Amino acid sequence: MIMGTTPERQITNADVAERLAFMGRLLEIAGDDRYRTGAYERAARQVERLSFPVAKLTEEELTRIPGIGVRIAGQIHEIAATGTFGELESLQATIPGSIVELLGVAGVGPKTLHTLWKRLGILTVEDLEQAVKGHRLRALPGFGAKKEETIERGIRQFRQRSNRMTRPQADAVLASVATLFPDGQYAVAGSYRRGTSTVGRIEIVATGDCSLGVADESAEVVSLTLGGADLKIRFTEPGRCGTALLCATGSRGFLARLGEVALEQGYRLEPEGLVETASGRLQTFGSEEEVFSFLGMAAVPPELREDRGEIELALHHALPDLVDLRDVRGDLHAHTTWSDGHQSIEDVAEAGDARGYEYVVVTDHSSRVTPDALKKQQTEIERTNRRHACQLLAGSEVDIKSDGTLGYPNRVLADLDLVIASVHSGFAQDQDLLTRRVLTAMENEHVDIIGHPTGRLLSRRPPYAIDLLRVIDHAAVTGTALEINASPHRLDLEDIYIWHAKKKGVKLAAGTDAHRNGEFANMRYGIMLARRGWCTPDDILNTLPLSGLLEWRS
Repeated sequence: MIMGTTPERQITNADVAERLAFMGRLLEIAGDDRYRTGAYERAARQVERLSFPVAKLTEEELTRIPGIGVRIAGQIHEIAATGTFGELESLQATIPGSIVELLGVAGVGPKTLHTLWKRLGILTVEDLEQAVKGHRLRALPGFGAKKEETIERGIRQFRQRSNRMTRPQADAVLASVATLFPDGQYAVAGSYRRGTSTVGRIEIVATGDCSLGVADESAEVVSLTLGGADLKIRFTEPGRCGTALLCATGSRGFLARLGEVALEQGYRLEPEGLVETASGRLQTFGSEEEVFSFLGMAAVPPELREDRGEIELALHHALPDLVDLRDVRGDLHAHTTWSDGHQSIEDVAEAGDARGYEYVVVTDHSSRVTPDALKKQQTEIERTNRRHACQLLAGSEVDIKSDGTLGYPNRVLADLDLVIASVHSGFAQDQDLLTRRVLTAMENEHVDIIGHPTGRLLSRRPPYAIDLLRVIDHAAVTGTALEINASPHRLDLEDIYIWHAKKKGVKLAAGTDAHRNGEFANMRYGIMLARRGWCTPDDILNTLPLSGLLEWRS
């Protein structure tokens, strides 16, 4: 890497805009006047639109930007130096953190939150839930029954996010589960096995000995808490493992439909086996494949078991040949120390070699890499490629700004091998405006992929308001691919939208969004989601060889 051209940590316009916008929200929660809160909101929007880094400007230069006065200019300087500013920290100290967390409840904005705090004394989500149950909100000026119902739904969604684990969190619990079964005679079932993006209760089917320390060691089903997670273990005999694992894996809708198929053939599906309805005789199975074969079906992969027509296809032996991790030829989304990554260009190439990839696309953020620095990066990529079998492609993750314009001009985009366009700011825009932002970006001939299309961060940030069906329809027209972001903290798109995109003939691009070397292994999560969306290798852009990818791009 060329030393000194790009610091590892650099305050971007998006960072500055986020801090200013947060100040505006806190002022509104505190009940400050609208002029002052609006000043911060306007300054945040202005900073977000700029194509040059405000962190490098003097205070005098900052005051020449419309909407930025002397006070906010000084605060921008503080943000550039420390990542925050004193007045923001002082204001944060006066507002309980539990109140700010309530901004994560749909229907609760800063102004609403001020009223709830000051008029009803609400400090926590529990306080808010009790107020909703007691219909106290609808008595407030400007609220009413409809707003109360919206907030009630928002609380349910907020709690649902809080009660589910990310895949890495579930993996950590399962590492502890392994110590309970030293002989290894167990299988993971439930939503984890079906590949859902988050996991509620962890389901286990076990045939071996286990030391759980529970009161009733003879119980067929044991429920306990391990590492803060709910765990349900079903014990069975090896010869009955097929139906036990099938029933523990689910989903509920899939099992209901499979039960109907069994009944049509004179059997009742139970965890112990198939019970013949006429005689009560129990037919047992050692594996799931034996159960499916007995019912005259092809084996349904766990990821498809959601009652979306898979059973009918299995009865006709017409299930899709799902994409597999070994089909992947490269990674389409990686960051380096040129922006916010923690790996060099050389590190990325070595990781690609280690995984047997033909290519990895380097896609550093447009907000952190100037056009001049981008040219230097391309030169480094060319030099690096001479030493490695895995070829690096010069790409970028370009910001989609609030008005739909992009973080680089077309002359810069035209020189790149691949362009991902992503929304990184302005999440609070209404659905129509935000959707049109993305549609506008897709109209640009240089945009190849829309990155993490809903912007969600699992357990931390809900999806922004975007009409994904409109986006999918437009992608089919423009030929733009949609990303399946494989970061376990995003897992974005959700499987149902992958399924819709596939039906429309839209290409899906699996990318790890790797910021560190070890994160390239997260590709397995992206392929897991692709399988849940019924994708075959032909649906996934990075199953193409390098020559095929470049041909698709052209």
